[in-house]
Amino acid sequence: MGARCWKGILLACLLVLQVGGVRAESLTPLETLKGPIDRIVTILNDPELRTEDQKIEQRDKIWQVARPLFDFNEISRRTLGPDWDKFSMQEQERFTTVFSEFLGSTYIEKMQGEYHEERIVFVSELVRGPIALARTKLLRETLEIPIDYRMRQVDGLWKVYDVLVENGVSLVMNYRVQFKSILQKETPAQLIERLEKKLAEQQTPAT
Repeated sequence: MGARCWKGILLACLLVLQVGGVRAESLTPLETLKGPIDRIVTILNDPELRTEDQKIEQRDKIWQVARPLFDFNEISRRTLGPDWDKFSMQEQERFTTVFSEFLGSTYIEKMQGEYHEERIVFVSELVRGPIALARTKLLRETLEIPIDYRMRQVDGLWKVYDVLVENGVSLVMNYRVQFKSILQKETPAQLIERLEKKLAEQQTPAT
């Protein structure tokens, strides 16, 4: 996947669920996506959180407001595809937990290192029952990257279960290809252990 796609995905993944005093249950898909930007940008621009020794606190604050927007159960199931049924119930739960933390850690770290006052324009939404596609564009100087969000209603709230960047490059499908290749040689438990190891490495402060 190209650098532009990664930058689009990492920024696309960092959104929050609530907007001001509006009830989340009454928000449309696009409205659900709008509020996050201001809160994330505020955290990224906070001078007290921009120093090297405050990176962990900044990451935690971003993750706290970003995590509720995503349906990680659905993301995990779709990422594994047919291989999902090869996992025991306990392994499914363990995979979902570590994969969600891995995604959050991966993209927040990239965001912290690559944020350059980008902004997102909300273009349109297509709603069909409990499923929706919200279209946006990432603007950075002369760079414009289309970003689409696949969303579904969960307990009355719109949540993201996939992100499409540029020419339809899917976050879910990108990881499905990687995991499918691993699972052809390794067990579900070994894949989970791989992710746990990578997550631990990400969360270990550099010395």
